[in-house]
Formats: sequence, C-alpha cells, structure tokens
Amino acid sequence: MADNCECTGDADRAQRDPGYRRALWLVVALNLSFGVLEVVGGLFARSQALLADSLDFLGDGTITLLGLLALGWAAAARAKVAFAQGLFLLTLGFGIIGVAIWRAMTATAPEADLMGGIGVAALAVNVTAALVLSQYRDGDANVRAVWLFSRNDALANVAVIAAAGLVAWTGEGWPDLAVAAVIAALFLHSAFEILRSAKAELTELRHAA
Repeated sequence: MADNCECTGDADRAQRDPGYRRALWLVVALNLSFGVLEVVGGLFARSQALLADSLDFLGDGTITLLGLLALGWAAAARAKVAFAQGLFLLTLGFGIIGVAIWRAMTATAPEADLMGGIGVAALAVNVTAALVLSQYRDGDANVRAVWLFSRNDALANVAVIAAAGLVAWTGEGWPDLAVAAVIAALFLHSAFEILRSAKAELTELRHAA
C-alpha cells in the first residue's frame, strides 16, 4: 500500500512535481539566509555549537541547490550527486570534531541567552524546512539526502538549546563543545547512510546497463 501512496514522494514524482522544486527553493533560501545570520550570532555568542550549526546551514543550502539542479538529470547523475552530498557531510563532521578538540583547550563559556535565542530561531527555520520536505523523504538517495539534512538540523538545534540551558546553569563552556561534537556525530551518521544508499544505486544501475 505504501508504495502506491502518492504522499511517499518517490523519485519519479519528485522530477515531475513542481511542488517539490518549490520546496527545494524555499529550503535553499532558508538555509543560506539564516546560515549567514547564525555565523554572526555564533561569533558574538562565542559558541562553537552555533558556528558548527551555521556551517551546516550554509553547506545544506549549497548542497540542496545541487539536489534541485539534479532533479532533471539521469538516475546515475543523481546518485553521484547524492554521493557527493555524503562526502560533504563526512568532511564537515570530521572538521567540526577537529575544531571542537582545538577549542576545548581554550574554551570560554558562551553567552547563554544569545546562544539559546539563536537556537530557538534556528529550530523554527529547520522545522519549517523539514515539514516542507517530509512528504518527499522516501525517494531515491538524492531525495533522502535533502530530507536528512533538514531533519538533522532540527535535531541539532534542540541540542543547541539544551546546551544553552546547561551553560547558563553551570557557567561552563563544555556543554557548547559537547553539542558541537553531537552535531558532528549526526553528520557522520547521515553521511554513511547517504553514501551507502548512493553506492547501492550506482551498483544497481551498472548491473542494469
């Protein structure tokens, strides 16, 4: 029954449905615009978690734009784009871990109120993007990659808000760094999932050729 449901957002529908393209354009605009704002806010708040999240916003906006352009491409090309998305997440995850380790040696407590406020705003942006894309999350590797980006962002923002509360309570900087590490782990998990799915699709397409 699920396979015949028009709400599943399969790959063929995603290519035909102009609503999916509009959804992607909205997600691109939300990610890129808020990413710039969060970079500034993260610097003012001295929050590694916010800076990690801002890089995610900017990266997601760029990668989602690639996903939008890839909708009209052949299946093999879309799978390759998804593979590139997985590599991007993998690189970003390891990068955040490296920066968090470096910051742990010189960490100061961030501005908890500003950190929490930006986290709430970021959560609102990401929940909007996730809801817009939720009906398309069961498509091919490229479609799932775009959905995972927005879902992960929303989960990461909840962690940022929790960290801001812990920073305010303890007066220490470790919750901020801990959340940055959690965001990185989330990136890595999704990266491996996307890479595995894209690789399977490429293998299937080669065998079918």
